[in-house]
Amino acid sequence: MSLVGKKAPHFTAGAVINGEEIAEQFSLDQYVGKKNVVFFFYPKDFTFVCPTEIHAFQEKLAEFEKRETVVVGCSTDTEETHLAWLTTPKDNGGIEGVTFPIVADTAKVISMNYGVLGGEYSFNSDTKTWSFAGAPIAYRGTFIIDKTGIVRHESINDFPLGRNIDEYIRLIDAQLHVEKHGEVCPANWEEGKAAMKATTEGVAEYFSTN
Repeated sequence: MSLVGKKAPHFTAGAVINGEEIAEQFSLDQYVGKKNVVFFFYPKDFTFVCPTEIHAFQEKLAEFEKRETVVVGCSTDTEETHLAWLTTPKDNGGIEGVTFPIVADTAKVISMNYGVLGGEYSFNSDTKTWSFAGAPIAYRGTFIIDKTGIVRHESINDFPLGRNIDEYIRLIDAQLHVEKHGEVCPANWEEGKAAMKATTEGVAEYFSTN
């Protein structure tokens, strides 16, 4: 089930903040009423595609901040593993220099609630045992959550497929435009391009000038 248009699932978990400090009770609730959130999942620390994405988010952090948006990462690794990776130099496969929060979903509950866990648990009523099929790590899920705590966008990539970070900036621009002007954003819309009114006349006007 898609989360778009719904309240983002609540959680409280450990996280590393500012690249160096473990926070035991981290929650996205702190941003409600204050900031938009890009909440993204990645499969594992100390891997290959993941650090390229995390560094790419960090490189665009100022662009997100200009849009009153915070970036928060999450994987099923522990806070201690996150911290070790955050103190490993970039040229040695680490993510040193990353400052946005990275959440530790060690119980995998956050990943399940957001629908990005790469497998499923099942219970055998005969043997009274649980089993897991699939990969017990998160897909590359990305969620844009507005200031009211509502999910406005979600996308999920398979493990080998890295994200385009600029697309999330474009989507935030679109959401902010809708909120400010009450217009809708057509295909390939970017900041500065024409949007349109959500009416038949608005569509006709858009196509007559574009």
